[in-house]
Amino acid sequence: MPSYTEGQKREAVETVEECGGSVTRAIRRLGYPSRQTMYQWLNQRDASHERRAGRPWSHYDPELKAQAVSFVRSGMPAGDVAEMLGVSSAAVACNWARAAESPRPASADRRPIAPMRDSEERAHDGFGGSLEDRVRQLGLESDILRAVAKVLKAEGPSPMTNREKALVINELRATTGRSLKELAASLRISKSSYEYRRRALARPDGHAGLRVRAREVFEGANGSRGYRCVAHELRSGEDPIVVSEKVVRRVMREEGLVVVYAKKRAGDGSYKGEISDAPENLVRRDFHAAAPNELWLTDITEFGLPDGKVYLSPILDCFDGGLAARSIGTSPNAGLANSSLEAACGKLSEGQRPVTRSDRGCHYRWPGWIAICEKNLLVRSMSKKGCSPDNSAMEGFFGRLKNEFFHHRDWSGVSIPEFCRMLDSYLRYYNEGRPKEGLGWMSPMQYRRSLELAA
Repeated sequence: MPSYTEGQKREAVETVEECGGSVTRAIRRLGYPSRQTMYQWLNQRDASHERRAGRPWSHYDPELKAQAVSFVRSGMPAGDVAEMLGVSSAAVACNWARAAESPRPASADRRPIAPMRDSEERAHDGFGGSLEDRVRQLGLESDILRAVAKVLKAEGPSPMTNREKALVINELRATTGRSLKELAASLRISKSSYEYRRRALARPDGHAGLRVRAREVFEGANGSRGYRCVAHELRSGEDPIVVSEKVVRRVMREEGLVVVYAKKRAGDGSYKGEISDAPENLVRRDFHAAAPNELWLTDITEFGLPDGKVYLSPILDCFDGGLAARSIGTSPNAGLANSSLEAACGKLSEGQRPVTRSDRGCHYRWPGWIAICEKNLLVRSMSKKGCSPDNSAMEGFFGRLKNEFFHHRDWSGVSIPEFCRMLDSYLRYYNEGRPKEGLGWMSPMQYRRSLELAA
């Protein structure tokens, strides 16, 4: 055959021998030629292997093929034609007649065909066909991209899994009528892989009930809790579902249940410079306490609303992450900071002298704050200047609070007093009902009651 060199032919025959006489395995290894061409090369070179299955290697004479095509076109049954001419089956005669109606390109125009593999490469990369073929290929690509956007909400087919490719092929076969062979080749998925995925997609979803319950739990928390919390709620509800966190994470990803976190804006530091000597940094980023009211953290955070701003000054107990006290107001002044500290001090028992950790803000250097600390024998501690990681536990609390309660919600039409009531209600839930994995999926108050540290 003029499109193949003698070296290729010799290599093909040797590969058949290496594969134990299996033409199929040899073609898969080489990527060329067609089975019929391989049979011709084997017969021409008097290969010593005898075929163990199927009909003997043979090559029908072109005149015999033409005669068979003529008989089939005249209306003679293909079975009678095969029997009369000694053809192996009626299907062979039918294939000859079909091929004669749509002749393939001359062998000189053919090139070795690489075996199709599941790949991320696009079939049209480097396409060099005629203008009409190119237009058709571009139309196919356009159909695939539209199906990808509809099925997966993705940017393109390159990063798709075989399951996703099967979904796209199903969509295109239903809407465009394109053939499976054409779609599979363009998406670089073998027919066997597609059929496996198609059957898998047709099977009933074993996690249908889990998907509904997971969505209910996720939306019930305003989309602010991740897969660990959702898995805990599923396992501990009235009708518990025993499921691993790994499965819950996968189901939530497939359902698009993703917690959206706000990006921190640059340049929000509140440090304005030194106004007096600061106490020593006693905590040194060790935010652990062996008992309640041993280590307190405090800071002030801001909530920007359409109607104005609201500020929160909490006192966080490092024993269990609960709030010892809190103050909510519309101005970040000394009164806001002092009121939360006084409320926390009112809950101290005899002999309790917590270390009170803050940043170097002016609220914690004014005489009023210092007087409250001295009156209640509190031990003051401050971070380094402009170093928010020294107060990271407090910053972490503010991050959870805003992600779960504030961010990604429309506060239009919510008045300042109404927002303050909603914020206070969430903080009560944070103390009384919000489960924490580190506390054995109990809230801070539930944890203290389990240790008989609270009534």
